[in-house]
Amino acid sequence: MSLMRRNEHLLVSRSRRRRLVDALVYLICSVLIVIFIFPTLWMVSTSLKSVAQIYKVPLIWIPRPPAWSNYINALQAMPFEKYVRNSLFIVVTVTLGTVLSSSFVAYGFARFRAPGREILFMIVLSTMMLPYAVTLIPQFIMFSKMQWINTYRPLTIPAYLGSPFFIFLLRQFFMTIPRELDEAAKMDGCSALGILLRIILPLSKPALVTVVVFSAIWTWNDFLGPLVYLSSKDKFTVAVGLSFFRGEHSTDWGMLMAASTMATIPSLIVFLLAQRYFVQGIATSGLKG
Repeated sequence: MSLMRRNEHLLVSRSRRRRLVDALVYLICSVLIVIFIFPTLWMVSTSLKSVAQIYKVPLIWIPRPPAWSNYINALQAMPFEKYVRNSLFIVVTVTLGTVLSSSFVAYGFARFRAPGREILFMIVLSTMMLPYAVTLIPQFIMFSKMQWINTYRPLTIPAYLGSPFFIFLLRQFFMTIPRELDEAAKMDGCSALGILLRIILPLSKPALVTVVVFSAIWTWNDFLGPLVYLSSKDKFTVAVGLSFFRGEHSTDWGMLMAASTMATIPSLIVFLLAQRYFVQGIATSGLKG
């Protein structure tokens, strides 16, 4: 009886510790969620405030009445529709090029055996350690001599040369796919390209969606690239257009936050639509190294 009571006591104490740990984890996660979501809530709140409400102390979280005119004024202050079209063109072109080029390179590293393959792969990964600011000036000089300045070519064509991060992510996922599928396809007369298109890519939907989400969001939010390579206002993107609301001596925060809220919506929609595959791709891309 004493042994049974001792076991019951141990089970109860373990259950209590588990509940305490779970409660602590939930509390930490809740605090982090509030911290991460605070800038977004502040942006949306400010986008609905008048000038007097923005600078009022104590702070106002729920504007009364909401200044919906900030959104109308933001759309009229700049050619927002044109900038959206420009951004969408760059996003679609870059995302397509990134998926195609990174898939082919990752497939080669994951499936083909060649002397120096691992060394070459390490060289590719090492390029991720180069900051963008280090290569910006040499790239600008090169694109200037190629007469690509003030065109979309410097922003789109490099995407068709592969991205080290996405090559690594796709390679890791491709290596989790059994090689027996490749051998069975070869016995049926399938070529290496056919194996990639008919077997590897269809089974890699989570990883491909992850690449699409990352590439689309990063390209949509890119500010430095379009700012450096584009000089005509009719070619600007949304990220560059938002800078128009910041004047030399003052900033219209209501209009700026309204435009920023509208610019955030496409990224949010892309992530929500691809959330299931995105999480799965991140979770399974590093199982095999």
